[in-house]
Amino acid sequence: MHRTLVHTLVRSALVAALVVAALGVVAAPADASQIVSTGTGTHIRLGVNAKGEAMVSYVSVGKQVHVLAWGGAVNAIAPTRGRQQLALQLAYDGGFQHNYTQSDEVRAGLAKLHALQAQMAKATASANNKLRYSLSPKITATYKQLAQLRATATSYWQTFSCPKYDGPALADLVVACRAPDGSYWAVQSWDRDLPDYGIAPTVAQSQMEIHLAHWTGPLPVLDVHVDWAWGGQWNHFWGTYTYAGKGVFGFGSTSAGVPLDTFGRNLYIDTYDSAYGSGWRRENSFLTHASGGSWCYSVNPHGPHPAGTGSEYRFTILGPGLTPDVSTTLPAPGAYDKAAQQPDNDALRALGDRLCQPH
Repeated sequence: MHRTLVHTLVRSALVAALVVAALGVVAAPADASQIVSTGTGTHIRLGVNAKGEAMVSYVSVGKQVHVLAWGGAVNAIAPTRGRQQLALQLAYDGGFQHNYTQSDEVRAGLAKLHALQAQMAKATASANNKLRYSLSPKITATYKQLAQLRATATSYWQTFSCPKYDGPALADLVVACRAPDGSYWAVQSWDRDLPDYGIAPTVAQSQMEIHLAHWTGPLPVLDVHVDWAWGGQWNHFWGTYTYAGKGVFGFGSTSAGVPLDTFGRNLYIDTYDSAYGSGWRRENSFLTHASGGSWCYSVNPHGPHPAGTGSEYRFTILGPGLTPDVSTTLPAPGAYDKAAQQPDNDALRALGDRLCQPH
């Protein structure tokens, strides 16, 4: 097969990084595409409302979980030092605290109840039965109001619906909805934590994460070129990851490539029917570069691991901010063609990324 040079406006499927919290805990903003759960969930559902909120429901370890997402965040901002990427607030109690214990109406009702109870205590102490009789129905009515507010907050997750999705095609999609304001919400699920070089995953590494996205307009763009390295010895990939015309990258990471800010993104590459075994296996994952979101990778042996050369390759990456995750699958470049390689070499140099040089 001749070389494959593809500029891919990729399919997409979510995202915000947050380990599943205990029920009833209001979560802080995530620092990657909105990751609702890092453990496998089943029976996943999504609902939205006219208040700019979403409700993600799923079953985890036999328990029903309802996660309220709110805060008004949508899309993403360009990498900016000193700022945080956009994220939603998450509450794993279905929004009970947000709509009851943190509600101004409930606080006012409780204040009213306490005031009435204080008056009742004084009336009882002074044997003022007339006042007691007048206070009693007021206290009962306030209790009833608070009970109704509590019931409403408890069943808040049931008030969401999922209007038909009419947005762009998404990868790894579980469910998507069009909100009343015209924005889109989507839940995506894929295994982000697989070990590199085709190593068999542990149970913990085999979890299908749940990601939530909220966006309007065009998706992020993963530009992928497939060619050769080292005179055709190894398959080679390179390209850019951009959103709204600007590179997606972070400003710091650990030695293992874990982003230390809310902007960094790792690109995950899977290989199909390779030396690692049949089917899809994780080849590697790495950060995009600060030079405009560029990246490059060569499929060669790594230490004791053989080259993971496959017949196909899959490229998946978290969306910046609240934009959907994106993924594309391309065939291997086939037999080496030196003449066909030259244009790619020229284009690679034109990226101006000192970390990505032609071989």
